Amino acid sequence: MTDSLKNRLALLPIAQNAAQGRWRTEAMRSHASPRLIFINKGQGRITIAGLTSGYGPNNLIFIPAQVMYGYEVGPTTHGHMLQIPAAMASEWPEDQVHLRLRDVSAQKEIAALFDNLERELTSTKAEHNRAAHYHLGLLSVFFQRQLEGRPPDPAEDRRHSAAARLVAAYTDLIERDFRSSMNVGDYARTLGVTPTHLTRSCKATCGRSALAILNDRILYEARVMLRDTRDPVQDIARRLGFASPAYFTRAFQARTGMTPSKFRRLGATAAG
Repeated sequence: MTDSLKNRLALLPIAQNAAQGRWRTEAMRSHASPRLIFINKGQGRITIAGLTSGYGPNNLIFIPAQVMYGYEVGPTTHGHMLQIPAAMASEWPEDQVHLRLRDVSAQKEIAALFDNLERELTSTKAEHNRAAHYHLGLLSVFFQRQLEGRPPDPAEDRRHSAAARLVAAYTDLIERDFRSSMNVGDYARTLGVTPTHLTRSCKATCGRSALAILNDRILYEARVMLRDTRDPVQDIARRLGFASPAYFTRAFQARTGMTPSKFRRLGATAAG
Protein backbone atom coordinates (compact mmCIF):
# COMPACT_ATOMS: atom_id res chain seq x y z
CA MET A 1 0.00 0.00 0.00
CA THR A 2 1.40 3.41 -0.96
CA ASP A 3 1.84 6.18 1.58
CA SER A 4 -0.84 8.27 -0.13
CA LEU A 5 -3.42 5.56 0.56
CA LYS A 6 -2.39 5.51 4.22
CA ASN A 7 -3.04 9.22 4.67
CA ARG A 8 -6.62 8.68 5.71
CA LEU A 9 -7.91 8.56 9.27
CA ALA A 10 -6.84 5.19 10.70
CA LEU A 11 -5.95 3.69 14.05
CA LEU A 12 -3.32 0.96 14.21
CA PRO A 13 -2.41 -1.14 17.26
CA ILE A 14 1.10 -1.01 18.73
CA ALA A 15 2.37 -4.23 20.25
CA GLN A 16 5.38 -6.46 19.84
CA ASN A 17 4.92 -8.87 16.95
CA ALA A 18 8.09 -10.78 16.12
CA ALA A 19 6.50 -12.22 12.98
CA GLN A 20 6.28 -8.75 11.44
CA GLY A 21 9.94 -7.90 11.91
CA ARG A 22 11.50 -5.17 13.99
CA TRP A 23 12.18 -3.10 10.87
CA ARG A 24 8.49 -2.16 10.75
CA THR A 25 8.89 -0.04 13.89
CA GLU A 26 12.59 0.56 14.59
CA ALA A 27 13.89 1.57 11.16
CA MET A 28 13.84 5.26 10.30
CA ARG A 29 10.88 6.33 8.16
CA SER A 30 8.47 9.23 7.66
CA HIS A 31 4.99 9.81 6.30
CA ALA A 32 3.22 12.37 4.17
CA SER A 33 0.76 13.08 6.99
CA PRO A 34 1.19 13.38 10.79
CA ARG A 35 1.12 10.53 13.30
CA LEU A 36 0.08 10.46 16.95
CA ILE A 37 1.37 7.62 19.12
CA PHE A 38 -0.46 6.78 22.34
CA ILE A 39 1.34 4.41 24.71
CA ASN A 40 -0.94 3.06 27.44
CA LYS A 41 1.34 0.29 28.70
CA GLY A 42 5.05 -0.54 28.67
CA GLN A 43 8.13 1.50 27.98
CA GLY A 44 10.89 1.87 25.44
CA ARG A 45 12.75 4.39 23.33
CA ILE A 46 11.74 6.49 20.35
CA THR A 47 13.96 8.45 17.96
CA ILE A 48 12.49 11.51 16.26
CA ALA A 49 14.56 13.70 13.94
CA GLY A 50 17.69 11.95 15.20
CA LEU A 51 17.03 12.50 18.91
CA THR A 52 16.35 9.48 21.12
CA SER A 53 14.29 9.65 24.32
CA GLY A 54 12.40 7.23 26.52
CA TYR A 55 8.67 6.70 26.58
CA GLY A 56 6.36 5.10 29.13
CA PRO A 57 2.70 4.58 29.99
CA ASN A 58 0.25 7.41 29.29
CA ASN A 59 2.60 9.09 26.80
CA LEU A 60 1.36 10.93 23.72
CA ILE A 61 3.92 11.50 20.97
CA PHE A 62 3.07 13.68 17.99
CA ILE A 63 5.18 13.34 14.84
CA PRO A 64 4.67 15.89 12.03
CA ALA A 65 4.60 14.93 8.39
CA GLN A 66 7.96 14.20 6.72
CA VAL A 67 9.81 13.92 10.05
CA MET A 68 11.94 10.78 10.39
CA TYR A 69 11.27 8.50 13.35
CA GLY A 70 11.57 4.94 14.62
CA TYR A 71 10.71 3.33 17.95
CA GLU A 72 11.32 0.21 19.98
CA VAL A 73 8.40 -2.02 20.94
CA GLY A 74 9.04 -4.16 24.02
CA PRO A 75 7.16 -7.30 25.08
CA THR A 76 4.89 -5.33 27.42
CA THR A 77 4.29 -2.35 25.13
CA HIS A 78 0.72 -1.65 24.07
CA GLY A 79 -0.82 1.38 22.47
CA HIS A 80 -2.05 2.85 19.20
CA MET A 81 -0.73 4.86 16.31
CA LEU A 82 -3.17 7.34 14.83
CA GLN A 83 -2.83 8.28 11.18
CA ILE A 84 -4.02 11.89 10.91
CA PRO A 85 -5.31 12.92 7.48
CA ALA A 86 -3.14 15.53 5.81
CA ALA A 87 -6.22 17.73 5.40
CA MET A 88 -6.48 17.99 9.21
CA ALA A 89 -2.77 18.61 9.87
CA SER A 90 -3.37 22.32 10.50
CA GLU A 91 -5.20 21.42 13.72
CA TRP A 92 -2.00 19.93 15.16
CA PRO A 93 1.42 21.39 16.13
CA GLU A 94 4.07 22.13 13.51
CA ASP A 95 6.82 20.47 15.57
CA GLN A 96 7.13 17.10 17.28
CA VAL A 97 5.73 16.97 20.82
CA HIS A 98 6.13 14.39 23.59
CA LEU A 99 3.50 14.66 26.33
CA ARG A 100 3.76 12.62 29.52
CA LEU A 101 0.30 12.59 31.09
CA ARG A 102 0.65 12.40 34.87
CA ASP A 103 -2.79 13.66 35.87
CA VAL A 104 -5.20 10.74 36.42
CA SER A 105 -8.17 12.63 34.98
CA ALA A 106 -6.19 13.38 31.81
CA GLN A 107 -5.20 9.72 31.53
CA LYS A 108 -8.85 8.67 31.76
CA GLU A 109 -9.91 11.30 29.26
CA ILE A 110 -7.37 10.30 26.61
CA ALA A 111 -8.25 6.63 27.03
CA ALA A 112 -11.93 7.46 26.49
CA LEU A 113 -11.15 9.59 23.43
CA PHE A 114 -9.23 6.76 21.79
CA ASP A 115 -11.93 4.25 22.72
CA ASN A 116 -14.62 6.42 21.13
CA LEU A 117 -12.52 6.97 18.02
CA GLU A 118 -11.82 3.26 17.65
CA ARG A 119 -15.48 2.39 18.16
CA GLU A 120 -16.57 4.67 15.31
CA LEU A 121 -13.80 3.53 12.98
CA THR A 122 -14.86 -0.10 13.43
CA SER A 123 -18.60 0.61 13.44
CA THR A 124 -21.06 -0.31 10.68
CA LYS A 125 -23.54 2.39 11.69
CA ALA A 126 -24.50 5.15 9.30
CA GLU A 127 -22.15 8.16 9.29
CA HIS A 128 -19.57 6.34 11.42
CA ASN A 129 -16.70 7.80 9.40
CA ARG A 130 -17.94 11.35 9.92
CA ALA A 131 -18.36 10.65 13.62
CA ALA A 132 -14.77 9.36 13.77
CA HIS A 133 -13.50 12.61 12.28
CA TYR A 134 -15.43 14.58 14.92
CA HIS A 135 -13.76 12.48 17.61
CA LEU A 136 -10.40 13.26 16.00
CA GLY A 137 -11.26 16.95 16.33
CA LEU A 138 -11.99 16.48 20.03
CA LEU A 139 -8.67 14.67 20.37
CA SER A 140 -6.82 17.60 18.82
CA VAL A 141 -8.51 19.95 21.30
CA PHE A 142 -7.48 17.71 24.20
CA PHE A 143 -3.91 17.64 22.90
CA GLN A 144 -3.74 21.42 22.58
CA ARG A 145 -5.08 21.90 26.10
CA GLN A 146 -2.50 19.51 27.51
CA LEU A 147 0.24 21.24 25.55
CA GLU A 148 -0.71 24.68 26.85
CA GLY A 149 -1.08 23.53 30.44
CA ARG A 150 2.00 21.37 30.83
CA PRO A 151 4.87 22.45 33.11
CA PRO A 152 8.32 23.10 31.63
CA ASP A 153 9.96 19.85 30.53
CA PRO A 154 13.74 19.72 31.12
CA ALA A 155 13.98 17.12 28.35
CA GLU A 156 13.03 19.84 25.85
CA ASP A 157 16.44 21.44 26.42
CA ARG A 158 18.04 18.50 24.59
CA ARG A 159 16.15 19.39 21.42
CA HIS A 160 17.71 22.84 21.40
CA SER A 161 21.32 21.75 21.83
CA ALA A 162 23.73 22.40 18.96
CA ALA A 163 24.10 18.66 18.32
CA ALA A 164 20.33 18.06 18.22
CA ARG A 165 19.77 20.98 15.86
CA LEU A 166 22.48 19.72 13.53
CA VAL A 167 21.16 16.15 13.51
CA ALA A 168 17.60 17.36 12.96
CA ALA A 169 18.81 19.32 9.93
CA TYR A 170 20.66 16.22 8.74
CA THR A 171 17.55 14.04 9.00
CA ASP A 172 15.55 16.68 7.12
CA LEU A 173 18.08 16.55 4.30
CA ILE A 174 18.04 12.76 4.29
CA GLU A 175 14.27 12.76 3.99
CA ARG A 176 14.52 15.09 1.01
CA ASP A 177 17.45 13.44 -0.76
CA PHE A 178 17.81 9.80 0.37
CA ARG A 179 16.83 8.55 -3.08
CA SER A 180 19.88 10.27 -4.55
CA SER A 181 23.41 8.91 -4.44
CA MET A 182 24.52 11.45 -1.81
CA ASN A 183 26.83 10.10 0.88
CA VAL A 184 27.57 11.34 4.39
CA GLY A 185 30.34 13.59 3.10
CA ASP A 186 27.91 15.28 0.72
CA TYR A 187 25.39 15.88 3.48
CA ALA A 188 28.09 17.18 5.82
CA ARG A 189 29.30 19.69 3.20
CA THR A 190 25.73 20.90 2.69
CA LEU A 191 25.45 21.44 6.44
CA GLY A 192 28.83 23.17 6.64
CA VAL A 193 30.46 20.63 8.97
CA THR A 194 32.92 17.76 8.67
CA PRO A 195 31.70 14.15 8.42
CA THR A 196 33.48 13.47 11.72
CA HIS A 197 31.61 16.24 13.51
CA LEU A 198 28.31 15.12 12.00
CA THR A 199 28.84 11.54 13.16
CA ARG A 200 29.91 12.69 16.62
CA SER A 201 26.68 14.69 16.92
CA CYS A 202 24.56 11.78 15.71
CA LYS A 203 26.11 9.45 18.25
CA ALA A 204 25.51 12.00 20.99
CA THR A 205 21.80 12.39 20.19
CA CYS A 206 20.76 8.87 19.20
CA GLY A 207 23.74 6.54 19.58
CA ARG A 208 24.06 5.92 15.83
CA SER A 209 26.57 7.10 13.28
CA ALA A 210 25.57 9.44 10.47
CA LEU A 211 26.07 6.60 7.99
CA ALA A 212 23.87 4.24 10.02
CA ILE A 213 21.02 6.76 10.03
CA LEU A 214 21.30 7.29 6.27
CA ASN A 215 21.48 3.57 5.48
CA ASP A 216 18.60 2.82 7.83
CA ARG A 217 16.32 5.24 5.99
CA ILE A 218 17.30 3.94 2.56
CA LEU A 219 16.92 0.29 3.47
CA TYR A 220 13.57 0.86 5.17
CA GLU A 221 12.32 2.29 1.89
CA ALA A 222 13.82 -0.66 0.05
CA ARG A 223 11.89 -3.09 2.26
CA VAL A 224 8.63 -1.22 1.70
CA MET A 225 9.14 -1.23 -2.06
CA LEU A 226 9.95 -4.93 -2.05
CA ARG A 227 6.89 -5.62 0.10
CA ASP A 228 4.35 -3.38 -1.60
CA THR A 229 5.35 -3.54 -5.27
CA ARG A 230 6.39 -6.12 -7.83
CA ASP A 231 8.97 -3.78 -9.34
CA PRO A 232 12.18 -5.53 -10.42
CA VAL A 233 15.03 -5.36 -7.93
CA GLN A 234 17.20 -3.46 -10.41
CA ASP A 235 14.54 -0.74 -10.72
CA ILE A 236 14.31 -0.39 -6.93
CA ALA A 237 18.11 -0.16 -6.71
CA ARG A 238 18.17 2.58 -9.35
CA ARG A 239 15.40 4.62 -7.73
CA LEU A 240 17.20 4.49 -4.39
CA GLY A 241 20.44 5.83 -5.85
CA PHE A 242 22.54 2.65 -5.86
CA ALA A 243 25.26 2.46 -8.49
CA SER A 244 24.27 -1.07 -9.48
CA PRO A 245 21.80 -3.82 -8.52
CA ALA A 246 24.73 -5.90 -7.24
CA TYR A 247 25.78 -3.13 -4.83
CA PHE A 248 22.19 -2.78 -3.65
CA THR A 249 21.94 -6.53 -3.05
CA ARG A 250 25.18 -6.57 -1.03
CA ALA A 251 24.07 -3.62 1.10
CA PHE A 252 20.62 -5.09 1.66
CA GLN A 253 21.98 -8.49 2.58
CA ALA A 254 24.54 -7.02 4.97
CA ARG A 255 21.72 -5.26 6.87
CA THR A 256 18.98 -7.90 6.76
CA GLY A 257 20.85 -11.17 6.38
CA MET A 258 19.08 -12.03 3.12
CA THR A 259 18.93 -10.94 -0.50
CA PRO A 260 16.16 -8.62 -1.70
CA SER A 261 14.60 -11.49 -3.66
CA LYS A 262 14.49 -13.73 -0.60
CA PHE A 263 13.05 -10.93 1.54
CA ARG A 264 10.26 -10.49 -0.99
CA ARG A 265 9.70 -14.23 -1.27
CA LEU A 266 9.32 -14.60 2.50
CA GLY A 267 6.56 -12.03 2.49
CA ALA A 268 8.64 -9.24 4.10
CA THR A 269 8.10 -10.66 7.57
CA ALA A 270 11.75 -11.10 8.49
CA ALA A 271 13.37 -9.02 11.19
CA GLY A 272 16.43 -6.92 10.52
